[in-house]
Amino acid sequence: MIKTIHLTFILLSVFSFVGRVILSETHPTLLKQPVFKAAPHIINTLLLLSGVILVFQGQWLSRETGWLLAKVIGLIGYIGLGIVTLRTRGRNRWLAFAGAMACIVYIGIVAVTRKPFFFL
Repeated sequence: MIKTIHLTFILLSVFSFVGRVILSETHPTLLKQPVFKAAPHIINTLLLLSGVILVFQGQWLSRETGWLLAKVIGLIGYIGLGIVTLRTRGRNRWLAFAGAMACIVYIGIVAVTRKPFFFL
């Protein structure tokens, strides 16, 4: 059940991010509305909370944890690139957006394979 909740919040987080990027290009004034400011923080907080619950529920801290560290590093990259995406314009915005999406893909692959260096 927690895994389903976690996966749901992952989808909501990614769709929310992509939606905010689209809105920032098409209707930037909408992003100043309270719902568009609060919703991403609520979604991402619940996403992180469900992730922490999964770690403890699966007792993953007692085993090999390199893949969890890789996911956390990927998450930090996603957050940083997401901030750049939403605060800049032009080419830098789209490069940061592509990098953020690459981080999401990396986190997903590491979550499934549990191998941080799956590409080697």
